[in-house]
Amino acid sequence: MKVFFYSIALSIVSFQIEAQQVDIQGHRGARGIMPENTIPGFLYALDQGVTTLELDVVITADNKVVVSHEPWISSEICLSNEGQPLEEGKGLNIYKMTYDQVKSYDCGSKEHARFPEQEKIQVIKPLLGDVIKAAERHIKSHTRYEVDYNIEIKSQPSGDNLYHPSPEKFSDLVYQLIDQYLPWERVVIQSFDFRVLKYWNKKYSNVRLAALVENMKSIDTNLSNLGFKPAIYSPYYQLLSQQKVNNLRGRGIKVIPWTVNDATQMKKLVDWKVDGIITDYPNIAKELGLTVVKKEE
Repeated sequence: MKVFFYSIALSIVSFQIEAQQVDIQGHRGARGIMPENTIPGFLYALDQGVTTLELDVVITADNKVVVSHEPWISSEICLSNEGQPLEEGKGLNIYKMTYDQVKSYDCGSKEHARFPEQEKIQVIKPLLGDVIKAAERHIKSHTRYEVDYNIEIKSQPSGDNLYHPSPEKFSDLVYQLIDQYLPWERVVIQSFDFRVLKYWNKKYSNVRLAALVENMKSIDTNLSNLGFKPAIYSPYYQLLSQQKVNNLRGRGIKVIPWTVNDATQMKKLVDWKVDGIITDYPNIAKELGLTVVKKEE
């Protein structure tokens, strides 16, 4: 009898996911509420009913794939292992450090000036593999619905071999790591660096790609510079209009803007029929009824 009711509960959750029209992505987990790009933040986002975990990756000197927005230990969010403030700047270059060195820093206890609601937790920058393992355990034991992973490769030409490997080596390291843990239908690779997207499109053509955009160029110009049709066009939300959403969707390209933290803006974008929203506050999306909420068994 218990198995019967458990099957019904899973069917209800499955129906909710199928009915879900907006892909709510927890930006760096849930940066508004929990330390960014950390395992506690990703688990919190799952509990809010996100359908995608959005995160960033960088590479260490020993070729480990680490979840971090900057390729350095940022003084804005991190403290020394003695709990002391760090000097500002980019001197603590993760690409020149081993992962053992990286994980010695506390990147969750410091108060975040831009996100005062953020919970303070002593926590490290995790390996991508550890994030996936923790999230998948949480899914199986608690939330019980699968999510996608939207993984940003952080690179730019001026950083090649200084703050990160070449786009080719960077991409191959990320591909090999993800391939150990996840089916590719649950993964999106995104980047502002079109060199990265072009490489993936050529070598790993089965992987969905998202073009991140923050420039004022036209859609036609950006797509021309990219050289192929991506699965997703992901601009800063204030660059969008109803006409642009219609334009992209008419081309068969999904539209998922970033980073949308205001309830009014979320509602407007949903009315425009964007395919997803990247937000620091998945709890706000939950309050609006946009996320998947697990039914009680």
